[in-house]
Amino acid sequence: MATATAARVHLLPPRPHTRLLKPRFLSRLIKFPNIHSTKLCSFRSLSSNSDPIHEKSTKDESKGSIVGDLLDYLNESWTQFHATAEAKRQLLASGFHPLNENEEWDLKPGGRYFFTRNMSSLIAFAIGEKYSFGNGFHVIAAHTDSPCLKLKPISASSKAGYLMVNVQTYGGGLWHTWFDRDLTVAGRAIVRSDDGSFIHRLVKVKRPLLRIPTLAIHLNRTVNQDGFKPNLETHLVPLLSTRREEEPSESKEKGSTSHSKAPHHPKLLEVLSEELECGVDDILTVELNVCDTQPSCLGGINNEFIFSGRLDNLASSFCALRALIDACSSPGDLSSEQAIRMIALFDNEEVGSNSIQGAGAPTMFQAMRRIVRCLGHDNVGEEATEIAIRHSFLVSADMAHGVHPNFTEKHEEHHRPEMQKGLVIKHNANQRYATSGITAFLFKEVAKAHSLPTQDFVVRNDMGCGSTIGPILATGVGIRTVDCGIAQLSMHSVREICGTEDVDIAYKHFKAFYQTFSSIDKKLVLWQVKVPFEHVTLSLRLQWSLQKAFCP
Repeated sequence: MATATAARVHLLPPRPHTRLLKPRFLSRLIKFPNIHSTKLCSFRSLSSNSDPIHEKSTKDESKGSIVGDLLDYLNESWTQFHATAEAKRQLLASGFHPLNENEEWDLKPGGRYFFTRNMSSLIAFAIGEKYSFGNGFHVIAAHTDSPCLKLKPISASSKAGYLMVNVQTYGGGLWHTWFDRDLTVAGRAIVRSDDGSFIHRLVKVKRPLLRIPTLAIHLNRTVNQDGFKPNLETHLVPLLSTRREEEPSESKEKGSTSHSKAPHHPKLLEVLSEELECGVDDILTVELNVCDTQPSCLGGINNEFIFSGRLDNLASSFCALRALIDACSSPGDLSSEQAIRMIALFDNEEVGSNSIQGAGAPTMFQAMRRIVRCLGHDNVGEEATEIAIRHSFLVSADMAHGVHPNFTEKHEEHHRPEMQKGLVIKHNANQRYATSGITAFLFKEVAKAHSLPTQDFVVRNDMGCGSTIGPILATGVGIRTVDCGIAQLSMHSVREICGTEDVDIAYKHFKAFYQTFSSIDKKLVLWQVKVPFEHVTLSLRLQWSLQKAFCP
């Protein structure tokens, strides 16, 4: 397994990696050539104060663990745009063919395909070679976004001698955790090329640019008693630099009129232009997140924890991505498959999914309809997609609340998910999760067939319950759905924690879902009713009488 994984990794296209980060006034960023086989371990056992070092693969990795690859994915995916781009890169390297939603599709059984929307959501699928009319989709859905701070359209501001960057909150973050962190910006830009066209570019500034300082306890003596309660509009404003009186005059001397009208600080735009290798005036617009610069790493005495931002929900997204890729990597993996294997990675889950790139849009249903029509060569009726969906099954994968050892009372007594104990299946009688008794049973049967553990979770009756994209997709498409996730702590903090074993269990569970669900689902018998023979005879007599009366 380890040898095969290593061989697959070396097929990935090269990408530059920054190893040592220094302020630009000291030196340029030191970039090393692509050495992916050693890079997998570069951040894995780092503490918050250690320097990046290379170390040998751990025992878990020799057994085929994907934890190291997840760390790489997290360190690449600072934003939803980068997460989608990295997923796209891995799909291309694994033989998946890109599709354009604006063009006609030519699909064949045994083919592997994907498309993106808004460069922040992605759908990929592999068609079984035995696919026939009416067969279903086996889908794992997750999301690419996480709570964060985003730059406002006009971010430039100044106060008390400092250049500040105005931000807006995205999602329900634990915003106090963003104070006193080494922050920077990443996202995307539209850049004007030499021929006048507008180019979509990703940008990531890896060195710390921003910081949100807390107020000293000497000026807030009761903070430990009253709690830290920042005003999100006035207190959550990052510092960019100290303001220099000569800066405005320098801009005028350079003859730049755009700087004085720029919605963002000229100095920030200059940094972005260096990263994009273009002129400042060629940056037409930007869409930037504030990001923590601390890399994702392993922690705990036995390296059993993953410390990282954005585990919710990039951990689920990556496990689903790898499961689909690896379940279709060998020539015979799709030879006996009758269904269509799919992943759907959506944006904007943290704010309700109501966007063109979110789960609230009909993206997945439209893709299913196009796939069915393409494979039927337009010789199928309007009901073809509906029949396929009734044979389909969706796994909504989103991180779960593990029991907190310091706050055990926050969990229902008999439903306290633990780390390293397998995927958590989420239940809610008020339909905040889409799990039903049947869908939970089927998903557990997949785990049982491969000796994988599972856990169950329900929220306390005296507490509110969050939700996922599961109910949105279940009601929007009418597809059987189970909600599940990896147990974690510090959800929606700038720095979260989950267990390494759970990542590998989730990957194995998802891969097993693709490989074995068809056979398990066939064993489920619903609506089987034994009708006495005399009732059948009476029904036939009644039907004959009606035909005789109305059709003489």
